[in-house]
Amino acid sequence: MIHFLVHDKKDSVGVVVVEGVKAGQELVGWVMEDDSTIKIKALNEVPIGHKLATREIKKGDTVIKYGHDIGRAVADIRVGEHAHVQNMKTKRW
Repeated sequence: MIHFLVHDKKDSVGVVVVEGVKAGQELVGWVMEDDSTIKIKALNEVPIGHKLATREIKKGDTVIKYGHDIGRAVADIRVGEHAHVQNMKTKRW
């Protein structure tokens, strides 16, 4: 079962595509660019449509989704952690 999608191997986050992701759950992600899969353990609950860190992201780092810059980390984000407004912000303001 696929739990999250990653469009590009450069992405630092994937998007959860199933309901009910719980902390501690082993997740499978599909990397669309090369049709591979990756496995990540969720560190917290992640709602459907939200982002999950697929690699360590340090405070100040650019967050990459769909191969594009979508903002910067305002706190360290661990692999498997929910990446959202609590730990990342847009660079627009």
